[in-house]
Amino acid sequence: MKSVSLCRVVLTVILGVFFLLPGGCSSSDYEQPGETAAEGRRRHLRNARINQGELMADIDKFMLSDRPSKLTDKRIP
Repeated sequence: MKSVSLCRVVLTVILGVFFLLPGGCSSSDYEQPGETAAEGRRRHLRNARINQGELMADIDKFMLSDRPSKLTDKRIP
């Protein structure tokens, strides 16, 4: 019983270190040398949109919904 609670504490600490630390995505994190904050934000949003589209395409391929249906469009009595 103690090992389960110890594992939960360790997992919580690890997740806290990686995901809950301050200093995440501020506006200065988007900028590269030679581009404005708005350009960096647009680049960041474009990359996120492309990654999301590729993830959805992979999920569709896994669920076999990327192929046309072989069902007939005619009503059969």
